[in-house]
Amino acid sequence: MLGKGKKGTAKESGKVNKPEKQKVKKEKPVYTPIPGIMGIGEDYHVYDMTMMDRMTAVGIGLLAGVAVGYVFFNSWLAAAAVSVIAAIYLQKPWQEYLKKKRLKKLLLEFKDLLETLTASYSAGQTTAKAFSDAMNEMSDLFGEGADIVNELKMINVGLQHNYNIEDLLLNFAQRSGLDDVDSFANVFEVCNRKGGNLKQIVGETRSVINDKIEIEMEIQTMVAASKNELNIMMVMPFIIMLTMRGLGDSMTGNSIVNIIVKFVALGIFVAAYVVGIRLVDIKL
Repeated sequence: MLGKGKKGTAKESGKVNKPEKQKVKKEKPVYTPIPGIMGIGEDYHVYDMTMMDRMTAVGIGLLAGVAVGYVFFNSWLAAAAVSVIAAIYLQKPWQEYLKKKRLKKLLLEFKDLLETLTASYSAGQTTAKAFSDAMNEMSDLFGEGADIVNELKMINVGLQHNYNIEDLLLNFAQRSGLDDVDSFANVFEVCNRKGGNLKQIVGETRSVINDKIEIEMEIQTMVAASKNELNIMMVMPFIIMLTMRGLGDSMTGNSIVNIIVKFVALGIFVAAYVVGIRLVDIKL
């Protein structure tokens, strides 16, 4: 009779075939640079190293490699190997250092820009005239190639092509990633559209940024001694190794045990230096 066949389905046999889970590799998100409002303008989140920057990083890596390889292992072969590794892996930290240095310089230039704008608004000038005069003054103060001068050039070109000053400043704030520039751009947008007192807004923003920079400088002065102590402590292992070598200590040899101990010690020194740098890097 029909219906008396074999129990061939998974439901009838009590077994359920679970679909196999496919492992999906999570790809790292790729950062997309923020373009300028007119298609020009740099994204300060990204620092493109020049050939001189890369050669500088290579030079520092070679010096560090020779110091570690020769002083700790008394071997030019080890010095060459460590130098190559250091020269390669130092590129990214050096790039990050240059990016932070550039942003710090841009913030100081922006502070001077606010002082110029405050003087212009106090003299009763329009926004277009104030930014035009600021470009000339910043160019005389920092040079034609300064980042703030390039930004002012783009702002003035945008104003000539009937772009809103608020949109130009907000785009600058997005590309710079600086909180002070972003705050100023947002306040300026609200004030300009609602007919606020631009002279007062620019002056107060300049005052706040000046206070913040002064506090940061005071903090840097307070932690300067700690930074110097940290750098001295990182040099001490090399001095100790050279002293022990001069005394003919057996620990300076390259036995298996000594090599393991040296590698562990170097790892501890590097980790301690990284932690120390993070501790003294205080941000507001």
